[in-house]
Amino acid sequence: MPKKRSGGGLSPTQQAAKFLGVSVLAGAVLAGIALPAVGALGLAAKGSVESFDELPATMKTPPLSQRTTILDADGGQIATVYSRDRTVVPLKDVSPYMQKAIVAIEDSRFYQHGAVDLKGVLRALNKNARSGEVAQGASTLTQQYVKNVFVEEAGDDPTKVAQATQQTIGRKIRELKYAIQVEEELGKKRILQNYLNITFFGQQAYGVEAAARRYFSKSAKDLNLQEAALLAGIVQSPSRYDPVNDEAEATKRRNTVLRRMAEVGDVSRAQAAEAMKAPLGLKVSKPRNGCITATKGAGFFCDYVREVFLNDPVFGKTREKRAKVWNQGGLTIRTTMDPQAQDAAQRSIKDHVYKSDEVATATTLVQPGTGKILAMGQSRPYGFRKNQTQINLSVDQSMGGGMGYQPGSTFKPIVAAAALEDGMPANKAYPSPYQMAYPSPVSACDGRTWKNSRTNPAKVENENESEVGPYDMREATAKSVNTYYVQMIGDIGICPVTTMAKKMGVERADGDKMPQVPSIALGTQEMSPLTMANAYATFASRGMYCTPVAIESISQRVGDSTKSLPVPKSTCSRAMSEKTADTINTLLRGVVEDGTGKKAGLGSRPSAGKTGTTDERYAAWFVGYTPNMAGAVWVGDPAHKRKMVGITIGGVPYDKVFGGEVPGPIWGDMMTGALEGKPVENFNTVHIPPGVDRNRGDRDDEGRDNGDQGDNGDDGFIGGLVGGNNSGGGDGGTFPTPSFSIPEGFFRGQGNGGNGNGGRG
Repeated sequence: MPKKRSGGGLSPTQQAAKFLGVSVLAGAVLAGIALPAVGALGLAAKGSVESFDELPATMKTPPLSQRTTILDADGGQIATVYSRDRTVVPLKDVSPYMQKAIVAIEDSRFYQHGAVDLKGVLRALNKNARSGEVAQGASTLTQQYVKNVFVEEAGDDPTKVAQATQQTIGRKIRELKYAIQVEEELGKKRILQNYLNITFFGQQAYGVEAAARRYFSKSAKDLNLQEAALLAGIVQSPSRYDPVNDEAEATKRRNTVLRRMAEVGDVSRAQAAEAMKAPLGLKVSKPRNGCITATKGAGFFCDYVREVFLNDPVFGKTREKRAKVWNQGGLTIRTTMDPQAQDAAQRSIKDHVYKSDEVATATTLVQPGTGKILAMGQSRPYGFRKNQTQINLSVDQSMGGGMGYQPGSTFKPIVAAAALEDGMPANKAYPSPYQMAYPSPVSACDGRTWKNSRTNPAKVENENESEVGPYDMREATAKSVNTYYVQMIGDIGICPVTTMAKKMGVERADGDKMPQVPSIALGTQEMSPLTMANAYATFASRGMYCTPVAIESISQRVGDSTKSLPVPKSTCSRAMSEKTADTINTLLRGVVEDGTGKKAGLGSRPSAGKTGTTDERYAAWFVGYTPNMAGAVWVGDPAHKRKMVGITIGGVPYDKVFGGEVPGPIWGDMMTGALEGKPVENFNTVHIPPGVDRNRGDRDDEGRDNGDQGDNGDDGFIGGLVGGNNSGGGDGGTFPTPSFSIPEGFFRGQGNGGNGNGGRG
């Protein structure tokens, strides 16, 4: 059925709208825009009326975009970010001078006319006709507000912005209809309030509050007469009347506003004349927006929070919808960042690596059992200048990071965990030669098999020629013996390792799948510091993996109200048994106590960790943890070009960089500061009891020798952590029944004393 075009059944407002669509079209429209004639656009009056009728009856008003504030876990401000610098304020918080000034210069008859000022239309038409051009417009303040709503709705889309501001009859028709609706629904005071909050005042300032703070470093409610006149004058052309860049032009425009205020009776002529003599009185606050404003070196953490918002479906089904919410702003985001931990990370970075060094460092701290990211920092600051970067070296590529970095031997504990879960006893020993070919064939996932080349087999070797086995699991881990772990993955296969890695959230930084090759045992796949820190947090929490989270809560201000938004929660799942995690914790305690990670030790506070150094020394790592905090430190060239040989880092020259040498001390200092004042917690792991010496097969808990002949043999105590060889032991000493849990396989000594007891604890 065709739509009726008659006026029957229309409300008074609709009838007025239709009347205006015809009678005002030739006047108000042509007076308000620079067009030669309706006919030039091919628009007949009838067609214009039909378009007017077909517009939706109600204008959708988008919430005004406002600044977003990002806070740390204690409520301290990290940064303010916004797509548009705006703080919405009620009309009572706007200086009366400002209210009068904007009305006087933009629409002096605002309180006398309706949505369209017919007297103003006639005046404009007369002036334009006499000048032969469009010298004066007739848009009311209400019509200007409607236009600004469309611009706001367009956001940062240049095509939509152009459509919202284009000089066409169609836009003017739409503006007219919605101006009528707005006048009827809101009233003059609310329209003025909305107009002052939505209007652009130049210098990235949207709304009168942001403008007052930008130009005068004060609130809009405190603006005096001449300040208000200056801001009101900017609106017509923010670039032309920009007082920062053209003081003379801005002064002339301000004085025009003051004269107009006197003409309409808002101020006396004497007041206006006095105000014209005053200097502009600018006290400019430079616009600063985004994560570059972050304190405590938290620019990269701030950027990560933004990426979480734009990537997580909890904030909207599509990235476009999430971006719309982010750009709308008005958010207060409370994050997981611990200010003490962040300070400690930045201090340690500054002490050990300079921003001008050839290589960089990145660190991340995570809370075990919750996935909360406590700190994130790097030596090259967030920014655009020399020795600065916007690439977050701590995170995956999809979250604003780079391609990742090979973690080297810090990946080995994941292999050990897979082997233990697969049933390998903790006392397993391998010959571990200095150099060997990769074992072949090695089983992989989906029934596949990896095979080494027969003609030119891939080989692996240890760091030093002196590293020749046999080694047990503890010593191989403490010394980071490559051939031991390659033999291990040859036994258990590749699939258990990649499966364990996935359970611990360990994936390549570039998003590609982990390849089914045995070399993964040596950490050849690029990872991010956040990935490795959170993986080691799984060991600290006795096998529970929790997805990383950076946001605690979000509230959003929309208009005069505030609402809470849902936030992504960490999900925790068991990656390995407590027994396996406890075993790994014991292995990695040995690394910091008497292995390659001694320089990362925390003194009396129990800690565990692993060093890592890649081939060619493009990267060095230390990843470690206490029961209540896990952290990763990477040092290297983000471009993967500079080898860390013959290099100076933090003012200290190094022939060769090892994981325990540069990253280890960074980690130790960072953790010491981050944990200061926090309770000392112990691992729930198997410990070697006091008095037990690895090379003496039989001591009691006081350390007294009970079997002299046991000196030449390994005692077999804690199989795999202290493996046993056959020895001619004397009468074996006894050891009290331990009061701690003991993973299966720890007491599987293989040493047999002369009378059968020398190699047993």
